[in-house]
Amino acid sequence: MSVVPAEIVPGGALAAEERSGRAPAALAPRARLWPSLGAVYRAQLSRARVARIPLLFVATFQSIGIMILMRGVVDGGDEARAVVAGSSVLVVAFVALNLLAQYFGQLRSGGGLDHYATLPVPPAAVVLGAAGAYASFTVPGTIVTAVFGCVLFGLPLTHLWILAAVIPLAGAALAGLGAALGLLAPRPELATLLGQLGMSAALLLGVLPADRMPAVVQLARDLLPSTYGVEAFARTFGNRPDWAFVLGDLAVCAGVGVVSLAVATWAYRRAAVR
Repeated sequence: MSVVPAEIVPGGALAAEERSGRAPAALAPRARLWPSLGAVYRAQLSRARVARIPLLFVATFQSIGIMILMRGVVDGGDEARAVVAGSSVLVVAFVALNLLAQYFGQLRSGGGLDHYATLPVPPAAVVLGAAGAYASFTVPGTIVTAVFGCVLFGLPLTHLWILAAVIPLAGAALAGLGAALGLLAPRPELATLLGQLGMSAALLLGVLPADRMPAVVQLARDLLPSTYGVEAFARTFGNRPDWAFVLGDLAVCAGVGVVSLAVATWAYRRAAVR
């Protein structure tokens, strides 16, 4: 018995479409970036809410502990400004760099990227949404650390509003770096190791006063994205801050953030197709 193709069956679906003169329905268009970004951000924020209190406690407690230890070594002046600014930005590095590298490393190894690959959302929305959700948890801890440090070292609280620019810009640069490390690492253990090393670099190069470091270490400090957020914050403690330098440091953070998030988006596409 021969098999009759479906397209020539008189009562078939294709024949009915031909009789009616209607074309098959088109697929739904791909979701736009900003609505997709908002959806991924809210979903990630909801999932991470369970770990919010321990996360804030650990990130804030370690930075406050570092400032208390440094109080016995540093009296005031530029060194105190560096310690307070570096400890505040360290809260951002702990979450945006360290934890985000671990998250994307586990997501890749556990097949979570396959889930996102089936959704009609741009890759940039996945990376930016997750990075933004994790960076949002750093806001309360960074503010508490900065206020505590200013009181501890006797620094003015006048220009703490600059944190409204330092947190998102430094957070974007570090989050992009953390996401790229997690997505490019072949194993989740290596992603965790790279995240820990990155946070340790932010601790040693950002909190310790730069004038006490060797020249080689100062060069490495200039290559770390969070350094420019630290410098921008530290410059505002003076009586007459040089706002041109502050804006320059923030611009570097913004530029590095764009590049690092672009690299993370590329790494996401590369990992999702494997």
